[in-house]
Amino acid sequence: MSVALITGGSKGLGRALAAGLAERGWDLVLDARSDGPLREAAGELRSRFGVRVTAVAGDVAEAGHRAELAAAARELGGLDLLVSNASALGAEPLVRLAELPEEGLRRALETNVVAALGLVRETLPSLRASAAGSVVVVSSDAAVEPYASWGGYGASKAALDQLAAVLGVEEPGLRVWSVDPGDLGTELYAAAVPEDLAPRPRPESVVPAFLELLDRRPASGRWTAGALLSAAGER
Repeated sequence: MSVALITGGSKGLGRALAAGLAERGWDLVLDARSDGPLREAAGELRSRFGVRVTAVAGDVAEAGHRAELAAAARELGGLDLLVSNASALGAEPLVRLAELPEEGLRRALETNVVAALGLVRETLPSLRASAAGSVVVVSSDAAVEPYASWGGYGASKAALDQLAAVLGVEEPGLRVWSVDPGDLGTELYAAAVPEDLAPRPRPESVVPAFLELLDRRPASGRWTAGALLSAAGER
């Protein structure tokens, strides 16, 4: 049975990805900072799909919590897929760089980059032991486009992209993909730009893009959900 570890798995894209994998029979380790919503999500997935789901509440920026997540995956038999989805904006709502608190930038870097590397370090032995060991980091178009007020968050995601790119070179036995899912109707986006009330696609709409990666297993690299959905439609 395949096992995935998904951070930020209680809501939004993380929860949607968890459901997409659970529907395929994957066992899961899910993380989130809020225990109640996380346990609710885990219970629903167990009930709907009959898979094993371990919920471990905590902050991925804390080394001890990352060790707990890796241990939970080992208890399920190993790890085939690590998804670093948990993200911090650095400021809510977003502000221009001249107003961005240094502590906010540190928080974004700790959550979006340092924690992602820490989880890789904790889980690398299990990923290497898997015949299909894979790492997915959730990026953003703010990593490559200079949007006003998105500078701190975008810088953290650009660093995450580079981390994933180098990991893909250093670990040729794994697949390491950075995925830009596009603008989605999530609580994170609402917190970032609360005045933007335009409807956004639901997180579930891009789950097929992530599943396309797992099905095709292309070489390590950076992808957009749009490109993956187009590829899936052509098959």
